[in-house]
Amino acid sequence: KDSVKPQAEVKTSVTETKTPEKTASEASTPWWLIFLKGIGFGLAALITPCVFPMIPMNVSFFLKRNKTRSGAIKEALFFMFSIIIIYTSLGLLITAVFGETALNALASGAIFNLFFFVMLLVFGISFLGAFEIVLPNSWLNKIDSQSDRGGFIGIFFMAAALSIVSFSCTGIFIGSLLPLVSNSPTGPFFGFLGFGTGFALPFGLFAIVPSLLQSMPKSGGWLNTVKVTLGLLELALALKFASNADLVYQAHILTREVFLTLWIVLFGLTGIYLMGWFKLSHDSDTPSLSIPRLFFAIFALGFTVYMIPGLWGAPLKLLSGVIPPSTYAEWKPQTTTATQLSNQSNTSALAAKMVDGPDGLKVFHNDYESALAYAKEVHKPLMIDYTGHACANCRKMEDNVWVEPDIRNILANDLVIVSLFVDDRKALDKAEQKDVQWGDDKVTLETEGMKWGYMQLSKYKISSQPYYVIVNDDESLLSNNGIGYDTGKDLPVFKTWLSNSVLKYKEKHP
Repeated sequence: KDSVKPQAEVKTSVTETKTPEKTASEASTPWWLIFLKGIGFGLAALITPCVFPMIPMNVSFFLKRNKTRSGAIKEALFFMFSIIIIYTSLGLLITAVFGETALNALASGAIFNLFFFVMLLVFGISFLGAFEIVLPNSWLNKIDSQSDRGGFIGIFFMAAALSIVSFSCTGIFIGSLLPLVSNSPTGPFFGFLGFGTGFALPFGLFAIVPSLLQSMPKSGGWLNTVKVTLGLLELALALKFASNADLVYQAHILTREVFLTLWIVLFGLTGIYLMGWFKLSHDSDTPSLSIPRLFFAIFALGFTVYMIPGLWGAPLKLLSGVIPPSTYAEWKPQTTTATQLSNQSNTSALAAKMVDGPDGLKVFHNDYESALAYAKEVHKPLMIDYTGHACANCRKMEDNVWVEPDIRNILANDLVIVSLFVDDRKALDKAEQKDVQWGDDKVTLETEGMKWGYMQLSKYKISSQPYYVIVNDDESLLSNNGIGYDTGKDLPVFKTWLSNSVLKYKEKHP
């Protein structure tokens, strides 16, 4: 009968070196990156049919109504800063309504993701030309009446009127930006500050250098092409939010194959549309393709071809954290490697509770007690993987770091792994439910995810995922610290952290 060798007999080609302190709190996106993302969304919103024609119209208004160029520049700059203030205020409002920390928890929930799925689906269909989304006319009329007032107050209300009129186009980008800023307490502020800056920049720039207006492309049918392309991309993005909700509830509706099939169709249609092989009702005749349109078509079709092998199990590392993981597929390739045999060959009742994890590794899912007992049984340290079904950074770690040969060898042969999903919605038995103090609030632990999230926060004072700790038989840490999200550039750090923990376990259990 096969059995697992004790830890002391397993050969490990690692040496102990000093591991720098690193925690999962580093996974929070830095403010400057959020700001740059916001600028990118703001600039992208400019090339939509609702906004692009407004740029020369508003700039010309300030230039014509002022006798001096300095006066025109002053008013245009105030108009620009008014737009920035309006969108920054929106970011502050979001923070005030949801709280500095609640937004991240909300963003990982199914309700939030389903809401954005429906919203982006509606926006996407609207961009395809089925209907137009506008805010109530009464809002616009009230704001527009105030813009007739003189001085800077009137200019501010002109900026507010522009923001409302362009909502049918900017709403897509605002909705897409919000989930990206939810993992940082100051994310909404810097994200919408960036959005307002990118969106408002041309209005001040063209007023200062009006000659640049002459180099702007003229409005025309190409704007509808942009709108339709964005509509198809919004449908693809909507599926991502639907997938998050599906993963959280483990409904297995948008499995990896289903998701990829839909994305292949959407991006394939985008490439075909950009090539001009079919048209929608609002499209104008295009006698020839422009070079930018051709390159966008090449990218869309090339991306489509890249995704096709994923239907048969290709890893698609460029999409790690975006598409459902390989463990969420209908079809799984049968692969058994030497590094899998250690954890697969044990025939104990505890070993039978392990399931297929990332890259075929055998892991425990949400079964901490069995994992700890099995680790003691086979004389190996236990790696606790605080993760999430909809955690993008968790998938990036698994697809890009865990699969590195030396690291995978340690994970498969020298450790027992338990993955605890902090967003799991499975209800706890009544006997396990209890009231706890969670930060400033008193909450009832009602789900598996809440149980593991509270365990992580209370034991290790960290609430972001992924977060990894390696413990001894008595559940004490084998390293002074755990380790969080680690980009591919720091592979040696993660490998050294694993190796040192294994060596320390051997020292304690010769």
